Amino acid sequence: MEKIKIKYFTQEIEKLAYIDGKSDWIDLRASETVEMKAGEFRLIPLGVAMELPKGYEAHVVPRSSTFQNYGLLQVNSCGVIDGSYCGDGDMWKMPVYATRDTVVHKNDRICQFRIMENQPEIQFEETASLENKDRGGFGTTGIS
Repeated sequence: MEKIKIKYFTQEIEKLAYIDGKSDWIDLRASETVEMKAGEFRLIPLGVAMELPKGYEAHVVPRSSTFQNYGLLQVNSCGVIDGSYCGDGDMWKMPVYATRDTVVHKNDRICQFRIMENQPEIQFEETASLENKDRGGFGTTGIS
């Protein structure tokens, strides 16, 4: 089992917990109350810094209810925190854009994270043809 060193910037938020069997994503909470007007951008402090295991990064995304409850969009869609962001002052934050006036209260669960292994080292090999059938269109539908 991997261990992660964690520093809390406040004792006023619930401690992180991994709930085995429920989900492999871990909720993160706002570490202060943040009021926003529609159209504003803010970095919401999450009150934690972590030292991830060597060879891992964290992926931070909104909870499924974040937009519905707060009208917030995470502006980088998926935040990636690499293993080098591990200093005593490297508090995790969620960059958000408010689509309506909203208030996020201290200790509200607003995003979630999981750790992933870093991508292995790869080498690109240039070629004139991929020698595969063209699917056309976008995604899996093949419809343009």
